[in-house]
Amino acid sequence: MAEEETGEGQHGSYLAAPVIFLVVAFFHLLTRWLEHLRRKASRSDSDVQLRAEIKRLLKEATSYSQPSTFAQAAKLRRLAAAKEKELANCQEMRKKQMKLSYDLYLKIVFILKIATYVLLTCWFWRTPVAAISHKLVQPFGKLLSLGAGHHLNDNVLVGIIPWLILSTRVSKFVCQVF
Repeated sequence: MAEEETGEGQHGSYLAAPVIFLVVAFFHLLTRWLEHLRRKASRSDSDVQLRAEIKRLLKEATSYSQPSTFAQAAKLRRLAAAKEKELANCQEMRKKQMKLSYDLYLKIVFILKIATYVLLTCWFWRTPVAAISHKLVQPFGKLLSLGAGHHLNDNVLVGIIPWLILSTRVSKFVCQVF
């Protein structure tokens, strides 16, 4: 009876591997999404309008090439320089606001990720997360079984730490593709 219970417990823990992978992938996707939002928020409509206005003013100023229109060209160049300063100030303010908001969210996600990894490591420390055929991982069998035992029915039992490392690498690759 005790052997049946351990067999069922081990079978249930093998379902943990895809769940752990999904948790790791979720954290990577969340981080990428926040970074994407930060980059997207750095470009605003007012910046685009100011840039277009500056280009228009400079183009108009270069069209005044006669000595009699020098004053008008200088006035347009000064106006464009003032708009450039205004644009720089707006960008600086937005950069500070984004740094405060998005960096806070990224730090919170990082802390949650570390806490989740520690919790998963404590929970599955001596429990195998997955079983892989010994032939597939011939030279790396002992490395993958760190903290989970070595073999069961010609399968290598994968521990939580190697699984977290593998899941992290794969989820980073998947996030780069998308």
